[in-house]
Amino acid sequence: MARSLLRKALRGLSLAQVRHVTPVPFRRAGPEVLEVYRAVESEFGVLAPPVVLHAAAPAALRASWVMLRDVVLAPGLLDRGTKEAVAAAVSQANECPYCVTVHTATTARFGGGRVDLADTGRFTADELPEVLGVATTLQYFNRMVSVFLTERPMPPYAPAFMLGPVTRMLTGLIASAVSTPPGRNPLPEAPLPDELAWAAGSPVVAQALARSKAVFDSAPVPEAARVLLAAELSTWDGRPKGPSRRWAWDAAARVGPRDRAAVRLALLCAFAPYQVDDEVIRDARADDAALIELAAWASMAAAVRATALTKSPA
Repeated sequence: MARSLLRKALRGLSLAQVRHVTPVPFRRAGPEVLEVYRAVESEFGVLAPPVVLHAAAPAALRASWVMLRDVVLAPGLLDRGTKEAVAAAVSQANECPYCVTVHTATTARFGGGRVDLADTGRFTADELPEVLGVATTLQYFNRMVSVFLTERPMPPYAPAFMLGPVTRMLTGLIASAVSTPPGRNPLPEAPLPDELAWAAGSPVVAQALARSKAVFDSAPVPEAARVLLAAELSTWDGRPKGPSRRWAWDAAARVGPRDRAAVRLALLCAFAPYQVDDEVIRDARADDAALIELAAWASMAAAVRATALTKSPA
């Protein structure tokens, strides 16, 4: 009972961390969003802001939750502590302070150790799809979180000294959540794309990623953005682009004026999400749903490519 009341009390904390889009509170959530919110609270432990930020686009919200639940939370060959350690390592490599804070703390809470992303040889062939699945999922969430959440799992007005106590409280709730049975995937069936062939050894991971990717790919993204991002990903070496944003502006200049703002946002989400600012969002947006759908599509495309490059999340 006490945990249930605490989870409800923390809903406002979760919503306060969302930026660039208007968060959807419980009381205004439609049936599809409300169903996901309740599942997240029950199975993750708290209303997770990295999932909540998708609420303006219900299909993307559900797809993001399926990835988190079936790939990271659900029992598999790897224990939860090891999965959290992989998540923390990927987040550190991507320099996502929010995700580093959360997954480092949950690694400790679940008894996980340090994972060297350059040494996947410590895992068996059967375990590797789960390792790479967690890596791909975090590659996705790191990008979305860097764009749409605050840098730490607290409201922007909260004093820094509160980070430790808040993090301990959150990880305690996460650790107390109900174990998630794998494979209860509500998304439409989808074939496993070639770039996710490495996931075939784990049907749960394979279907979570394939179905979620299909949802993200179905978004009404400008064709010019699809073509240009595919071309940029095909020659990408896996490292962030920058430090300036001139490369994104130069690339976007190759498409028509109508699509340039959307292309710039898509490129930045894929290759340098930390460079997305208010100006980029303002130029690209039509409404919150379109903004989330565009960013989610680009983030997933880059996440899949990042893992496929070397079969290593680094």
